[in-house]
Amino acid sequence: MVRIILFLVLIALAAAGAAWMADQTGDIVLSWGGYRISATLPVFALGLGILVAAAIIVWSIITMLWRMPRRIRHGRRERRAARGRNAITQGLLAVGHGDASAARQHAEMARRHAGHDPLALLLHAQSAQLDGDRDGARAAFRAMAERDDTRLLGLRGLFIEAQRADDAVAAVMIAEEALKLAPSSPWASHAVLGFCCAKGDWNGALRILDNNQTAGLIDKATYRRQRGVLLAARALDLETVDRDLSRESVMEAVKLAPTLVPAAVLAAKYESEAHQVRRAMRLVEAAWLAEPHPDLADAYAHVRLGDSAKARLVRLETLAAKTPGHIEGALAIARAAIDASEFGRARAALAPFTDNPTQRVALLMAEIERSEHGDSGRARAWTLRAVRARHDPAWTADGYVSDRWRPVSPVTGRLDAFRWQTPVASLPSDQAGAIEPAPSEDARLAPPAAPSALAPSEGLAEPPREVEEAPKPAEAPPAPAPAEPASVPPPAAAPPAAAESPQPLFRARADLAKPAAPIPAVIPIIRPPDDPGIDEEAPPDEFSEQIAPAKAQAGGWRGFLTRWGG
Repeated sequence: MVRIILFLVLIALAAAGAAWMADQTGDIVLSWGGYRISATLPVFALGLGILVAAAIIVWSIITMLWRMPRRIRHGRRERRAARGRNAITQGLLAVGHGDASAARQHAEMARRHAGHDPLALLLHAQSAQLDGDRDGARAAFRAMAERDDTRLLGLRGLFIEAQRADDAVAAVMIAEEALKLAPSSPWASHAVLGFCCAKGDWNGALRILDNNQTAGLIDKATYRRQRGVLLAARALDLETVDRDLSRESVMEAVKLAPTLVPAAVLAAKYESEAHQVRRAMRLVEAAWLAEPHPDLADAYAHVRLGDSAKARLVRLETLAAKTPGHIEGALAIARAAIDASEFGRARAALAPFTDNPTQRVALLMAEIERSEHGDSGRARAWTLRAVRARHDPAWTADGYVSDRWRPVSPVTGRLDAFRWQTPVASLPSDQAGAIEPAPSEDARLAPPAAPSALAPSEGLAEPPREVEEAPKPAEAPPAPAPAEPASVPPPAAAPPAAAESPQPLFRARADLAKPAAPIPAVIPIIRPPDDPGIDEEAPPDEFSEQIAPAKAQAGGWRGFLTRWGG
């Protein structure tokens, strides 16, 4: 609205100026050399306006012609950039849905039209990775690493390629360079941290962990737990080298992570050696409440040096009472009871777990049978059950099972990855077999039951009919049976297990008499009266008859007489 009013005001002023100019009287005379121009004031103003307009038009034409080459070059660059951006977009989409050939074509087009674009280099590298061209991918990532804006991305790609080539040294060198360039890079800090832990550089690992906490990559709880893990690992390595530093490290580790089993065991050992029995027991009890472990039970049993086996048994019963019903407590009590020759208490502790025992339960039961009664047979039976029994928990991380605790997973390099749990491969499956036997197969494979033990099936639609028995053929008198003791049950009584066994599919008919003569193994084929049977002489086959070779013609005088007579 304001613009319209302003436009109308300008038009009104121009009209007023033109009217004022037209009302003016007088002439304007221009004398230049021998030329003389004379015009009225309105005409002079109109001519001056036309001259200015013509000058502006000519200047615009000249300027346009002067700038035309630059505009053509700019338009060409814009079209090339647009084609390059379109190729990059289509190539990234092709990489996303796994079309290697389309990704390669779009990468080549993007390299021609937008070779300076960082996304073009990324598309070229990803298309080479998708196509399996490792050398091309490394060349693209190396070109990205030489640029300032894509250096971190190029190092990341070179790190991945080094990992795929199993070149650990190159991967760690690249990660260290990336960590210097960007201290807050998660993948670089994770890689360098895992390498430091693998070579036992716990001080370097602690520095990287501190940098991660400062950069905000991990929260405070995770930082405390991981620092405790690293300190516990350093304490275990220095246990036989520098006991003072080991003790200092493990004490700090227990403060940061009280439930860490290796730290609690080692700290309890140091406290026990310093005759701080109650403090050692508190450390073990705090870790036991979070995660019962056999190492904790062993440390708790030997927390006071020189105790008898019965004193250790009493102490372990106190510890197991803090987690009632847990198998680790029962195993600890059974082990201490066997050492104290209290076999009854060992059996009572393992009794709830003998129906479905683990390997450790079965081995302890075998040791009880061997030590208490010297029964090698029962001990051997329990040992065989241990072979087929469920596996006990173990230190497991990412599917890898270790016989001892480790701070880092050897599979993924993840810190604090090991957990005390049953390995995945030994867990029972809740799914049935892929191929289940049909009920008819089970019935067909079932052993035949005795006729006296057969009972009429409850699922029959028609009850069994009573028929008269066929007359039995005359039988020879039975031979006198040898005398048997009265305690032997008669053979007619079937055992109860046979009555519960599944009945076969084809059962004997109770209403049919047993044939006197045995059925022959080969049944002869007998033709019925109306069966004409098979023709004894088959029709001749002209192709089946062998054509005899032609007889050779006799020579000499016999051949002459034969030909002459014929």
